Amino acid sequence: MTVTFLGTGTSQGVPVIACDCEVCTSLDFRDKRTRSSIHVEVDGLSLVVDTGPDFRTQILRERIKRLDGILFTHQHKDHTAGMDDIRSFNFHQQMDMPIYGTPTVFEQLRREFSYVFQDEKYPGVPRVNPIEIGNKPFSIQKTTIQPIEVLHYKLPVFGFRIHDFTYITDAKTITEAEIDKIKGSKIVVLNALQIKPHISHFTLEEALEMAYKLGAEQTYFTHISHKLGKHRDVALELPDNVHLAYDGLKLTL
Repeated sequence: MTVTFLGTGTSQGVPVIACDCEVCTSLDFRDKRTRSSIHVEVDGLSLVVDTGPDFRTQILRERIKRLDGILFTHQHKDHTAGMDDIRSFNFHQQMDMPIYGTPTVFEQLRREFSYVFQDEKYPGVPRVNPIEIGNKPFSIQKTTIQPIEVLHYKLPVFGFRIHDFTYITDAKTITEAEIDKIKGSKIVVLNALQIKPHISHFTLEEALEMAYKLGAEQTYFTHISHKLGKHRDVALELPDNVHLAYDGLKLTL
């Protein structure tokens, strides 16, 4: 199983105009954070979790030539806005793209991408096969995926556990019942937005507390805003088994 971080950043806290802070002007490639997403290769499958606004750039950068499905964590635009760019996979694979999400996610996608879901489609639009999921395990071919429901302020958001890997983004609260689903994972990914308190995201301190509670062999932080600081500086303050993820990082399980 191989996991590639397509993006580790967020729209949260990013100004509309060009930012001249030390992170945004850093020459360290690890500080170039596009919107959060991962690519998972497992059991012969090629899966993506979320298609943010940077999806096309990420796919081209990582030279991903096949996709068997897309899992959506939730309906916010920084996790869905790039769905239009699956059309190239439709063309090359000659198939409708399976997309997995909750009814609420599909409601938003049908509003934002109404042309994709019309009965009479314009030639060349993306073709999707929506598959509704809930908070119970589901399978894609022979791979079982366990949703992990977390709260993004008051909004339910899904993380996903695949074998010994768990990916969670946009979390502020995780119940004990959901924590039990995560425990035993060798690698856990958590969001760590910034240092200062935030209403709907883990801060760095909260993410560290959750990492300790989950007890994974290795923990990686994603969904990082420029307010967290430079990769090099933050990494020096982390325990040996906790790391900042960065765009393009590959993990092998």
